Amino acid sequence: METQQITYREALNQALAEEMERDPLVFLMGEEVGAYNGAYKVSQGLLDRFGPMRVLDTPIAENGFTGLAVGAAMTGLRPVVEFMSFNFALVAMDQIVSNAAKTLYMSGGQFPLPMVMRGPGGPAARVAAQHSNSLESIFAYFPGLIVVAPSTPADAKGLLKSAIRSPGPVMMIENEILYGVSGAVPLGDHTVPIGKADVKKTGRDVTIVAHGRMSYMVLAAAGVFAREGIDIELVDPRTIKPLDIETIAASVRKTHRVVIVEEGHRFCGVGAEIADQIYSTCFDDLDAPIVRITHTENPLPYARNLEAASLPNVDQVVLAAKGVLYRA
Repeated sequence: METQQITYREALNQALAEEMERDPLVFLMGEEVGAYNGAYKVSQGLLDRFGPMRVLDTPIAENGFTGLAVGAAMTGLRPVVEFMSFNFALVAMDQIVSNAAKTLYMSGGQFPLPMVMRGPGGPAARVAAQHSNSLESIFAYFPGLIVVAPSTPADAKGLLKSAIRSPGPVMMIENEILYGVSGAVPLGDHTVPIGKADVKKTGRDVTIVAHGRMSYMVLAAAGVFAREGIDIELVDPRTIKPLDIETIAASVRKTHRVVIVEEGHRFCGVGAEIADQIYSTCFDDLDAPIVRITHTENPLPYARNLEAASLPNVDQVVLAAKGVLYRA
């Protein structure tokens, strides 16, 4: 398969351009997506290419423009809403939860809502408490919403294209720090199926489940694990909901040990749901209790040292892997 080496933001840009070219019902809206080319330059050049009727700069009014997108989707259009930060999606929770997630059900199937809500989420670099929430578990709680969190440029492009083509609302949570990361992306009409996990590294000793930026942290620690004599298998869910428990369970049945790593908080986090499904699906295959590595139970500090102390790190993951192997 022929590939191109591009950044995460370029992959998203390609996905948007290709889908807008393919389907005239697709349009982009959000804060600074047009004239400024996007707060993170994901929409670079799209206003010039498709014009102001399909690339719409909005006021700083998330609840308002999300409601506009819901109405547009109800009439058959396919809006892509960009939140400058997913933390600002909290302002639009009434539209997201009461309307986007529930209209198909409440209308007896008469109004599908083919819309995507995307943007940077989770901790970045020193953006402090109000701009660092990992909200995957919040949105995944509500029936009617699909939640995806791609880690690689290939996954970002493929999942965004699939999300735009989806018949229902999709929340696509990216990570700001990943926008500049480069990777191989297949040429052509590259899509990634929603609801399918990816084994980023095969191994025999411990299954590590991690998505988004955390999957990079685990891969970056491969040398540390090797020095400890631990052969990890990394499973990246890519889609938080619906969760591909079959792929995760297949890995667990091979390694018999699990560590779950996430940037979100521990209580009611994504890892809690993954652990519950693992226990329900393959309890007898486990040779040790599941260990979870998470953000500590505090808002993220601004100070660099306190920020680092709050988030998962390589040492914690290695110690957890040794623990489930009873080597700690």
